[in-house]
Amino acid sequence: MKILVLGAGRVGTSVVSNLAQENYDVVVVDKNPDILRELRDRFDIATVTGNAAHPPVLGSAGADNADLIVAVTSDDETNILACQIAHTLFQVPKKIARIRAIEYTRYPRLFGPGGLAVDVVISPEQIISDFISGLLQYPGASQVLDFADGRVRLVSVQAVAGGPLVTHPIRELHQHMPRVHARITAIFRRGRPIVPTGDMIIEPGDEVFFVASPAEIRGVMSELRGLDRPYKRIMFAGGGHIGKRVAKTLERRFQVKVIEKDPVRARKLAADLDSTVVLVGDAADRDLLLNENIENIDVFCAITDDDEANILSAMLAKKLGARRVISLINRPAYADLVERNLVDLVISPQEATIGSLLRHVRRGDVVQVHSLRRGAAEAIEAVAHGCPGRSRVVGRTIERLKLPAGVVPGVIVRGKEVIQAHHDTRIQEDDHLIMFLLDKKLIPAVENLFAPPVAKAA
Repeated sequence: MKILVLGAGRVGTSVVSNLAQENYDVVVVDKNPDILRELRDRFDIATVTGNAAHPPVLGSAGADNADLIVAVTSDDETNILACQIAHTLFQVPKKIARIRAIEYTRYPRLFGPGGLAVDVVISPEQIISDFISGLLQYPGASQVLDFADGRVRLVSVQAVAGGPLVTHPIRELHQHMPRVHARITAIFRRGRPIVPTGDMIIEPGDEVFFVASPAEIRGVMSELRGLDRPYKRIMFAGGGHIGKRVAKTLERRFQVKVIEKDPVRARKLAADLDSTVVLVGDAADRDLLLNENIENIDVFCAITDDDEANILSAMLAKKLGARRVISLINRPAYADLVERNLVDLVISPQEATIGSLLRHVRRGDVVQVHSLRRGAAEAIEAVAHGCPGRSRVVGRTIERLKLPAGVVPGVIVRGKEVIQAHHDTRIQEDDHLIMFLLDKKLIPAVENLFAPPVAKAA
């Protein structure tokens, strides 16, 4: 598959890093030759210097035989125009564009058939807003990710001493909760991945990933850490695109405050939001936080465009008594440096965006992808196609699929039914199998397994 990546910023570089590891034919287009030189030195890719929306530049990049365009420049209009030109002049089959402005994304009919030639719109701000909303729904969770249109979710939590399942074997989960179909799919202990077995003992501090239906999530979480009290008071540092979206989404369910440095932006936020309290000031101002009763805040979330400001304000909020603090961090090096006792949770816009992009790149019928652990692991939802005897998966039990070591089947979604994937569970046509991959190197084997069978020649 030949993929053109337009834009070599943070998201573009993350896309290239993921695709280059998986042996795709990648060409990157950007105006900055220095950045392109660095990418060529790091990855086995081709590059073209120029404006990604100019037809000659797209032609030089090989758009005439490209399978996919991923337009992730910093400019929405450039991304839209590049996709339109790729469609009109080069007939590129699939076009993905990152579009940030809500003035575009609020009109879904603007794109696709009958509209502008963008097949898939990726909005990092909306992705992050949805991610934060999911976390707030389940106090104590570190990740809440949807599969099968929300019928199943992948949740990660840190096991806490005193949880009924902590210091006990995993198999006791279904003794405590016999009617639950949830399954623990992975454990990270001191940063190292472990494939869970029924006899494995969960230790305090383990990062536990499990898949479950929404109705089962709180019950499973209570086994691993007890039940945290619900969140009520939320404070956001930063009133940009993300801050506005998430405040708008949450203000009817929570008491929301937003701290914004720019007075002009703050006035606009106050006018656009209904019940959110908008404060003008610096989120790293100790006196401001104390005056706003930071010790009574359930969640403090730093989501400005400045990594350093986010880290510092989150650390300060934690020190002053905020119950839980979250920091948005773009640079992976910073995310690795932040200690968990200083900031409870780090959110990476790149990781969230990459997952949305990868589902459109994966071979086989992969309908959902979530990149995990800063790209080291992945969760996949794949659909089984074909009939017994011709399909590699349909008609076979889980144990006969011969999944590579490190691929952990979680649950099967069959229509409206959620089924735990046991060794003797038989796969039927159109089943959605949700799997946890402890290593990205396992992806090609899973893709080949779920590739639709080729029709026999007449």
